[in-house]
Amino acid sequence: MPEIIQVLGLPFLACILMGLILGYFGTHVLKREVIFIDIALAQIAAVGSIVAHIAFDVHGDSLTVYLCSFGCVLIAAAFYACVRGRIFQISLEAIIGISYAIAAAAALFLVGVAPGGHIHVQHMLSGSVLWTNWRQIITCFIVFTAIGLCLYCVRKSVTGISNNYQQNPDKKDGLIFWDFIFYLLLGIVIVLSVRISGVVLVFAYLIIPATISAGLNAKLPIRLVVIWTAAITASFGGLIFAYFLDFSIGPTIALFLGVELIIAALINVLRHVYN
Repeated sequence: MPEIIQVLGLPFLACILMGLILGYFGTHVLKREVIFIDIALAQIAAVGSIVAHIAFDVHGDSLTVYLCSFGCVLIAAAFYACVRGRIFQISLEAIIGISYAIAAAAALFLVGVAPGGHIHVQHMLSGSVLWTNWRQIITCFIVFTAIGLCLYCVRKSVTGISNNYQQNPDKKDGLIFWDFIFYLLLGIVIVLSVRISGVVLVFAYLIIPATISAGLNAKLPIRLVVIWTAAITASFGGLIFAYFLDFSIGPTIALFLGVELIIAALINVLRHVYN
């Protein structure tokens, strides 16, 4: 038991932190119907990190890498916030998909130029949850707590926009500004999370727990309890499963979240049948 705690303790803390903040963001992402926003922002941030690697010869968790990634996310957040009020011919989700494709093409091109580029691709997809250290835990705790406080302070504006997101935006109401704040905060969380767990697990934390709670006819606090319970339970089960069977942690936790979603869907079906 002490050996398991020593090996999985920090990864479990990292999973809890990511599950809590991404689970809340997931409720807004579902309402806004921008499901692939995290993949797009993660890919754009990856372009920034590869540029930092090529231009400044820096590696890993250096400050320069984070600054370049945050710079790219800042530009993307401003773009997504502005484009919704100016382009009505296609949906924002389509625009997000196009931006992802362009960012992915740019990343693949840069990976071919950068030495050891394949390592960037592997790390971006699967992360390195098992090698989480105390510095990453403390950084995520401080940043995620600050973002949580920001979200609480602006909850009325952000929630109001999410609840009516499919309506044509009125620029006079400052929707562009609040959209920018939302995407920027989400982008910061994604940049830090992807460095630890990779795109697959971040996407799973963002979407699957929120989808599980969407079947409940309940207020947000109860839905958050369901979301966070699902994320923590899947994290614990996935870590234990991966530890004993020597599987990759990120995909294993994502699979556990998928199993939880299937169980929740079956429960909803049975509830409607017997009601």
